[in-house]
Amino acid sequence: MPDADAAAALLLGDSDIEFDISRRRRIFCNRNLRMDSIDMVGFDMDYTIALYHQDRLEALSIQLTLDNMIKIYGYPEAIRGLTYDPSWAIRGIVVDRELGNIFKMDRHAHVGRCFHGFRKLTRDERKTVYRNEKINLSADRYEWIDTLFGLPEAVMYATLVDWYDTSATAVDYSKLFSDIRASIDLAHRDDSLKTIIKADLASYIMKDDQLAETLHKLRSSGKKLFLLTNSLYDYTDAVMSYLLNGAISGYSSWRQYFDLVIVGGAKPLFFSQQRPFSQIDLATGQPLPDEVKGFMRDKVYQGGSSAQLEEFTRVSGDRVLYIGDHIYGDILRLRKQHNWRTAMVLQELDREVAVAERFEGPIRDLELLDRRRRNLESEMDFQTLRYKRIVRTLEDTSVLSLPTVTRLEDTRKQLKISIDRLRERMEIMAEEVVSLQTMIERGYNPHWGSCLREANDNSRFGEQVNDYADIYTARVSNFVFYSPLRYFRAPRRLMPHEV
Repeated sequence: MPDADAAAALLLGDSDIEFDISRRRRIFCNRNLRMDSIDMVGFDMDYTIALYHQDRLEALSIQLTLDNMIKIYGYPEAIRGLTYDPSWAIRGIVVDRELGNIFKMDRHAHVGRCFHGFRKLTRDERKTVYRNEKINLSADRYEWIDTLFGLPEAVMYATLVDWYDTSATAVDYSKLFSDIRASIDLAHRDDSLKTIIKADLASYIMKDDQLAETLHKLRSSGKKLFLLTNSLYDYTDAVMSYLLNGAISGYSSWRQYFDLVIVGGAKPLFFSQQRPFSQIDLATGQPLPDEVKGFMRDKVYQGGSSAQLEEFTRVSGDRVLYIGDHIYGDILRLRKQHNWRTAMVLQELDREVAVAERFEGPIRDLELLDRRRRNLESEMDFQTLRYKRIVRTLEDTSVLSLPTVTRLEDTRKQLKISIDRLRERMEIMAEEVVSLQTMIERGYNPHWGSCLREANDNSRFGEQVNDYADIYTARVSNFVFYSPLRYFRAPRRLMPHEV
């Protein structure tokens, strides 16, 4: 098919030629999903429809949090002058409030790396603390940083733990984290954060030129669209107006893209509790007292529950696809309570894919080295077993003939030389693997590596994306490259014995 025809077919939704779509704009599939069976598509707003300039937002969050810590909780003014590096943290790390540590786990809950402040714990230190007990992330001791909004908490915690330890000043690590979280929560609750963002939306929110086209394409295929966000109406209206008003003809307001708008959803409680909907007075942004008995187009609602949403729309179960960014609030709790299909927006995926493409050669080399190392280990085990059997046999030579003893001795010496050479090769190969792996991981993040992987395995966060998100992608507008009737097929997964 000529290039022009392929591009046209893609626009018409007739093409499944996925190589026409760059990897950074693709939708990836964990569980087969037929879009032609989806009647209603829901969207979260923050970090889903609205993507943030993460470095600027984190700097603002840290500034407001420091203000509250100094003013309300009595922390010294000196903490304002510390350097808080927004790039230090990634999603999926865990704060140990008891010991002042931050660590990252693989899918088996094995702690792969750990920092106390900015000091990386040695392997022995890490094993001493975390090897002998099961880590229960629901315990009060631990805080899992699973949202992009939570990254400033980790950055500030590591910085302040390091500062207090360096200055030899005693600090309650658990209280320190509680004060950081309370201060940042206050910046969200008192509207100081959102007031600054609303006053300069372009500095904090990315404008996606293909977002409006994406929503229009889904609507045009006959699907109902709804917005379900925890943000209240005033902030939602400001952000959505900035992103969508005037984007394409035929839509005089952002609300016209959606058949239903729900603000103040209080997820994840929206998916598990029975709460009534309230209609919002668009002039004041406040809920009206009248009972809501059904939805009307171009109205805005607050609160409610997924059960009542299904009742009012008469669409339920796997005919609903919900797209969000929060692994717990949007995806995990939803999947455990309902049969809705799920899509996850991972803003970091842009960078993850870009790094994987840049290091494509070294990643292939690493996989090859890893296979060769496993083969060497198997050969080493076999030769060592032979060597030990010969040594045991030679312990009693009285039952053996002299020629047999001589042959056994010669073989033992040859095996010893062979084993020593294998050991040297394995040591050299292990150094090459570590060097390659370190280089690749530093490309993702110099401290933590990829947020989706830990060493050779999925990270705990990556495994949850795998388990609970039917499909995932870097941004909502990536749906524009696919037919609204697309059949997303998961790749065949191999077990270790099939590789």
